[in-house]
Amino acid sequence: MEDLFRSYWWLIFPLGWFLASGFSSLLNYRRQRDTLKLIQTYAEKGQEPPAALLKVLDRPIDADDDAWQTRNQAGRPGDGSWFSVVLFGVMAAGFAYASWSDIYGAGDAFLIVSFVLGALCLASLVSALRSGGRGPGA
Repeated sequence: MEDLFRSYWWLIFPLGWFLASGFSSLLNYRRQRDTLKLIQTYAEKGQEPPAALLKVLDRPIDADDDAWQTRNQAGRPGDGSWFSVVLFGVMAAGFAYASWSDIYGAGDAFLIVSFVLGALCLASLVSALRSGGRGPGA
């Protein structure tokens, strides 16, 4: 049993992403459901619901986080693009070092990961430069 966890430790990351996505979907479902219940109470009273309440229903369920959108619209555009460049660059350098030092005897695997992360870093850099530093959603 211990060998199973030692061999497949990396499965924690996709499983964590899967659980986080499921939790996010649950929260979005509850938000939509509670908004509809609130609109229903306005309809039962014969009142017009506020426009801001109706606007909540226009937001797609899989939309990005409100704080992320607000930050990009508040005069600090491009943070996301440059953040990706730095993140992927640092991770590529870290895995390249792990490959060079042959940590755990898996130098070839770390080299592949460092090339993939380096490619993602370059793609993020091109995206950031093409958008003029505006970032996603701008």
